[in-house]
Amino acid sequence: MSDTTASAAILDRYHDTCIIGAGVIGASWAALFLAHGLNVVVHDPQPDIEQRVHDFLRKAAPTLRALELPHEGLEKNLRFEPDLARAVAGADLVQENGPERSEWKQQLWAQIEQAVPRHALLLSSSSARIATEQGQLMRDASRLLVGHPFNPPHLIPLVEVVPGTRTDPQATADAVAFYRALGKEPRVLRKEMRGFVANRLQGVIMREACYLVQQGVVTIEELDDIVTNSIGLRWAVNGPFSSFYMGGGPTGFRGYFKQFGPGMKVSWANPSPIEYTDAVAQLIIEQGDAAYGATPMAQMERRRDDTQIALLRARAGVTDEGERDA
Repeated sequence: MSDTTASAAILDRYHDTCIIGAGVIGASWAALFLAHGLNVVVHDPQPDIEQRVHDFLRKAAPTLRALELPHEGLEKNLRFEPDLARAVAGADLVQENGPERSEWKQQLWAQIEQAVPRHALLLSSSSARIATEQGQLMRDASRLLVGHPFNPPHLIPLVEVVPGTRTDPQATADAVAFYRALGKEPRVLRKEMRGFVANRLQGVIMREACYLVQQGVVTIEELDDIVTNSIGLRWAVNGPFSSFYMGGGPTGFRGYFKQFGPGMKVSWANPSPIEYTDAVAQLIIEQGDAAYGATPMAQMERRRDDTQIALLRARAGVTDEGERDA
């Protein structure tokens, strides 16, 4: 069976989907699901949700086209259902994108469990709340796990797949297969931890970035330029560990820790002394408005998406050439 045929079979298994919460993340998932021919039911209490989702689909169309995915007429497989039980009643798969409040998610999944088919895969886009916590009020949480994307999900490849303590291993395998059939890069985490991996790394970087701005070392615009012209380029090709391994020269990490270990010991023992305060937030807000406020958000998003697509294509091209040479 070819990869294309196998992916089609997997997507056919999860043909009827439900999106809970259609903000930025939920609408992006909806666009990707629809582009792959899935039926999508959106459940979201916002009064203007239909208009918001339709607007998002129009905005996402150029990106979907660049990814060589269907991008026209997606609305024919889309409907909206304000009643939760009716929204999930026929779902093969639910992708939840609601508030990051533990009690809210626990109540939601307990309600969904009463109405969803027993075979349905239950996935949360949560960026922080682990599946074990979310499923505490469920009788059977074996089909519940986290499928945390990076924004926007219809473009960025990563999905962190994080099973809970009650998640059936088959459900984890099913989630991986589903996301891979969508063209994503799912990575199963070996252990539940609040914030997972990518957001924990982002959090550390954001903290240090705010400290540097607070101390007057750089402006936020200057810091962005420094990152995109250094570690941003590096990490788009090699992650931190493989980058630092090569930084150690012929002996890899042996050389790296020999050279940089003493400095790391000092810096790890003395983290930058910054606390989150309203004053720090206001400083970043003011600099953000000055640096980026004159550019419409849609224009910033379009440039981001176009550049990301170019990077993904370039990276894929290098990989393809390497495989041919091998």
